[in-house]
Amino acid sequence: MPGVVPSDPLAWVAIALFAGGALFERSNQRVARYTMVSAWVAFALFWLNLFPHFAFEHKSYIEGFLSIAAVPLCLYAALLLYRGRDSLFILSRAVAVMGIVYLPFETIPAITLGSTTIPSPREMLVELVAAQTGYLINLLGYNPTAIVGPAGYDNTFRFVHTDGHGLVFSVVLACTGIGSMAIFAGLIAAVRAPLGRKLRALAIAIPIIYGLNLLRTTFIGIVFGQQYMQWFVDEVLMLFGSSDPYMVSFFLSDRVISQLLAVVALIGITYLVVRELPELLTVIEDVLFMLTREEYDLHSALDVQGHENQSRRQMRPDGGRVDGRTGSSDGETGDSHNR
Repeated sequence: MPGVVPSDPLAWVAIALFAGGALFERSNQRVARYTMVSAWVAFALFWLNLFPHFAFEHKSYIEGFLSIAAVPLCLYAALLLYRGRDSLFILSRAVAVMGIVYLPFETIPAITLGSTTIPSPREMLVELVAAQTGYLINLLGYNPTAIVGPAGYDNTFRFVHTDGHGLVFSVVLACTGIGSMAIFAGLIAAVRAPLGRKLRALAIAIPIIYGLNLLRTTFIGIVFGQQYMQWFVDEVLMLFGSSDPYMVSFFLSDRVISQLLAVVALIGITYLVVRELPELLTVIEDVLFMLTREEYDLHSALDVQGHENQSRRQMRPDGGRVDGRTGSSDGETGDSHNR
């Protein structure tokens, strides 16, 4: 079970700034803008600090690549918001909610540790996923021994390979899907839309994430426990900096196949959620602009209109605003007419 990493304080600083900016957004947009610009800079530092953890300690090259790629994107979001791209307030609010949902499970002792008599919310979630994973593994005809894990949770399974070697597989917080759930909770909470549609969007996203995550942990447990993917052993060990040949199936099933499929699944879930909550298209348009520097009008392409899009101003090629009534460019002082 991963513990607190050095980037946790930075994460709380960034989330506090995002939340503070969201609180000021209606009363003083100038303060909100500068607060959220600072939040994006802090968020960039958070991802930069997290890169060594993912790439070298966790040995997850996909997560390592995504974390280092997030650094310039966060800084670019800060620049665009500073220049007046107000639609980025939505994504900023979403990040605030994501952090508020996820970080307590990772960093707050009352939630992560519990007591000798009352399990913590983190322990209950991890053990629930572990129990259901064990049920599915048994259902498919495999019978590992359930044992207590290093953290004292009932979250670990011991397989015995045909050569007698013991293989231990643990379900940890990252295996529960709480991170992906937090992403969609943040996105759905951030847009301004009727509560009923937001709840329906959550009802679509959360069960699918949870169900797919159980399939993921079951797949990894079986493949690792039975050593089904002992492919290119020397190459995989060199790539992941390991000398344990029994870890090859784990690296391939978890660090490569499952993480790639997770990206595909998130795209598919986003499509389903957007059908119920088209306001989220504004966030997708902003992300696409940051990646390509080209404007996209997904609302028109899909023939839908969301509340957030109705008030969205025409954007300049550099990401700033052009006021449609006056034709004036807001430039670096474009927040003056928002106060």
